[in-house]
Amino acid sequence: MKADLHCHSHFSDGKHAPEFLFSRALENQVTHLAITDHDCITVDQQLTEAALPLQLITGVEISCQWLDHEIHLVGLAFDPADKLLRDALEQQRQQRLKRAHRMAERLGGPHEAALKNYLGQLPCLAYTRTHIADFLVEEGLCKNHEQAFKKFLSRRGKIFEPIQWMSLETAIKLIHDAGGVSVIAHPSRYRFTRTKLKKLLNDFAQQHGTGIETSYSNVDPATRNQLTELAQEMRLMVSSGSDFHSDANHWTNIGKFTVIPPETKNAIWNHPRWHSFKLA
Repeated sequence: MKADLHCHSHFSDGKHAPEFLFSRALENQVTHLAITDHDCITVDQQLTEAALPLQLITGVEISCQWLDHEIHLVGLAFDPADKLLRDALEQQRQQRLKRAHRMAERLGGPHEAALKNYLGQLPCLAYTRTHIADFLVEEGLCKNHEQAFKKFLSRRGKIFEPIQWMSLETAIKLIHDAGGVSVIAHPSRYRFTRTKLKKLLNDFAQQHGTGIETSYSNVDPATRNQLTELAQEMRLMVSSGSDFHSDANHWTNIGKFTVIPPETKNAIWNHPRWHSFKLA
């Protein structure tokens, strides 16, 4: 078993079609793959058939509100037809679209229409700030993504627009009610102190969250060990994934961050709910 349980296609902020992800996973001997696009479920019967002989796992990455922070929650092995989950994700996608259009309006002038047209031609379902950054760079308004976020898209940026995500507790319940498991994505990227991270994980555990990612891109071995210890302390399970977005980013290649041994007792795939809605 070699599992990559966190990656993105062009249906959210990835650069490639799901079929490309399947091909890359097979090249890298991945056996279990979850496409976890932002606030959308992109797996259907046609894609499931195209993924063979991969074991495709249902997945989604939900943006959530915890205190005054945005937290990303990965849902895995849930029923993709669950209406309550699909309706909640549709609401978040609508908020994303409205935010993107408000950002375009803040740009003003010819750039407003150009950005709206640019977004309308993308294959994605969930618009992110990364898409806006792509546009700003392509239009020559910024040199790179870092400048785009600093100058335009960060909280102090020229066109920043706040968005109210669903609560972490709500997202956990939606995933669990759909038969799946919930995982805090890339915990070290929130730049929390150890005390604040422990508070997040404690709240998550008390809300019956399932696990945390301990192996992912840009996490060093020391941090990975600390997260593994925290998971054990909080009685949480552990998960891993590349967070793959683009073939241009070689450090996030699919299957690169599968360092959790398959036999690990608290690995997410050993959870009782894991096999409920696994796709053939």
